[in-house]
Amino acid sequence: MTTPSEATLAAQLVSDPAELLKELVRIDSVNPRLVKGAAGETAIADYASAWLERRGFEVTRLEAIPGRPSIVGVAAGTGGGKNLMFNGHLDTVTLAGYDGDPLDPRVEDGKMFGRGTFDMKAGIAAIMVAAATASAQPHRGDITVALVADEEFASAGTEEVLRHFTADAAIISEPTHEDVVIAHRGFAWFDVTIHGVAAHGSRPDLGIDGIAKAGRFLTGLDELTRKLASGLQHATLKSGNIHASLIRGGEEISSYPAECTISLERRTIPGENADTVEAELRAILDPIADTDPDFRYTITRGLERQPFEVNPEETIVQALLSAARNTTGQELALRGEPFWTDAALMLEAGIPGLLFGVDGGGAHAATEWIELDSLHRVTSVLTQTTIDYCN
Repeated sequence: MTTPSEATLAAQLVSDPAELLKELVRIDSVNPRLVKGAAGETAIADYASAWLERRGFEVTRLEAIPGRPSIVGVAAGTGGGKNLMFNGHLDTVTLAGYDGDPLDPRVEDGKMFGRGTFDMKAGIAAIMVAAATASAQPHRGDITVALVADEEFASAGTEEVLRHFTADAAIISEPTHEDVVIAHRGFAWFDVTIHGVAAHGSRPDLGIDGIAKAGRFLTGLDELTRKLASGLQHATLKSGNIHASLIRGGEEISSYPAECTISLERRTIPGENADTVEAELRAILDPIADTDPDFRYTITRGLERQPFEVNPEETIVQALLSAARNTTGQELALRGEPFWTDAALMLEAGIPGLLFGVDGGGAHAATEWIELDSLHRVTSVLTQTTIDYCN
């Protein structure tokens, strides 16, 4: 494991993205909101700050949540160009269960293995080197590198950055297998509570079984799942989906349960939001209540994150596609992702963007890796994109 003092020294030396990635992997940055007592982002933020400062970036440290820093490095342009923001998350998921030493970046057969290589320290290495290389040349627009905390849990880092910084466009270098991602799903969380009446198990005349009453709702939810799969289809994201994630009810085996709560996650596509999802749920629940006087329910909204979508003709998208042709000869594919990312928060803040990152695999898995050739290609494309877009 790398200590902050070692990190500061290493930050002065590393410029190659593969070597930089090794240094980043050696730093434990497990999200403490996923694993109680985990290291968090302090050491890796110290390392990245020193690295960027050494290369002339003005670095701001944001730490609204103590011990959970995000850093923003800005290489100011001469003026008259477009401002580009890179975004990458410093945190990783748990080290537990990893096959081998998760903090030892092992290179074998053109791959680098280690926790966070794929998700997403390779992306961080690529954007740091790309931004530093581009900033060393004359550039009219500002080049901003935002390295954030907490993406793996609640995206508190990106939310904090967006309260202080903006740009004309953004690139989030999540791993995309060298495709350009211009859309992804959102999600909305709900609790649906079916209310019964608590009573002794021997008194059906007094009790109403909240768990049994929930059965009709769950059957309706299954029907909604099939309806969504054959319903509204997005060009790249296909349909949304819904599932019951958790169910809680009852106190003891000898009592009628007073309530049953089902926690739901609804993955949304553009045009869908918490309002439309709540309407879907009530369309299941209200007809049951109309035919059963003992059926009562409440709906409680939880976290909502919006879907993300940008026009493929957006300037940043076209700049990256052109840079790929010019630097690697690649014609990159445009597509969507089923999962949510911080790109949606940036778009809500008025910053259109895209996702573009390395090839590899094993995110959150027992073995995680990236293709080293891919890391170098992505870094080259991001460097040229920055030079072109900011000028």
